[in-house]
Amino acid sequence: MRDTILFGDCKETLSAFLPKTARMCVTSPPYYGLRDYGGEERQIGQENTPEEYIKNLVEVFRGVREVITDDGTLWVNMGDSYYNYRPGRAYVKQTVASNRQDLPEYSPKRSNKLDGIKEKDLIGIPWMLAFALRADGWYLRQDIIWNKPNPMPESVRDRCTKTHEYIFLLSKSQNYYFDVDAIKEPTRRKRSVWNVQKKPYKGAHFAVYPPELIVDCIKAGSEKGDCVLDPFMGSGTTAMVAKSLGRDYIGCELHEDYGNLIQKRVGEYHPVEEVSQETGVNILDII
Repeated sequence: MRDTILFGDCKETLSAFLPKTARMCVTSPPYYGLRDYGGEERQIGQENTPEEYIKNLVEVFRGVREVITDDGTLWVNMGDSYYNYRPGRAYVKQTVASNRQDLPEYSPKRSNKLDGIKEKDLIGIPWMLAFALRADGWYLRQDIIWNKPNPMPESVRDRCTKTHEYIFLLSKSQNYYFDVDAIKEPTRRKRSVWNVQKKPYKGAHFAVYPPELIVDCIKAGSEKGDCVLDPFMGSGTTAMVAKSLGRDYIGCELHEDYGNLIQKRVGEYHPVEEVSQETGVNILDII
C-alpha cells in the first residue's frame, strides 16, 4: 500500500495500513479553531474545547504509533491560539492566521466561555499536545522552533509580533533512528531553530507548510526506500517531498475532493541525487 492516500476520518483509516509500514510520520494537523475545511461534524480543529481537540489528536497519533516502525519518529508542526471572548460571541484567534476571514466572528460551538481561560490568554495548544502525547507513551525528544523571516504583520500593540511555530520531535521507543549527519550544517550540527520562509501554495485554498520545512525531518528520520506517513495529507506536501528524497509515502485525508490536488502536487516532484556539501547545491532549490 505504498504511495497510497486513504480518504475519510484518519482515526478510522489509519487502521487499514499494516503495522510498522512507515519509518516515520511528519504532519501538521488542522489548527484549533482556525478554519472549517468542509462542514463535517467530526472535523478535527472544530471541537468545543481545546481539551476535546487534544483528545482527538492523541487518538489519531495512537493510530500513527501502530503504523510506524519500532525505531520510528513522529514530527508534528503545531501553531498556537489566543482566546477571545464576549458574551454570546466567542472565537479563538490564531497566532498563525493569514487574514481576517480565518477568524470567525461568531461560532455557535464556542458561545460559552471556556473554563480556566481568560480573555486574551495564549491557550498553549502546542504544549498541551506535546504533554498529552508524552503521557500517552510517546517519548518527547525535542521542541524545534520554526522561525519565519517573513511573518504576517500584526496590529496588536501589547506584545511582540509572533514569528514562530513549533515542530515537536517524538519517538515511539527510547532508541530510534535519527541520522544526525544527514542534516548536518557545513560547520556544525543542526540546531533547534530553523529559519524557513513561509511559501504559500497557490493550488490550495488553505495554509500549507513549505516543503523546505520538512526536508530535514524526512532526511533525519528515514532512509532512501523508506515510507513516510502523513495522517493529515492536505495538499500533499509531505508526499511530494518524500518522493523527491527517494522515499515513498502513505497517508490519510478527510476530503476526497483533495485527491486531484494531491496527485498534482506529487506529480511536481523531481527526484534528486544526494549532493556533497562541497558542491554548494541546495536541495531546497531542486525541489
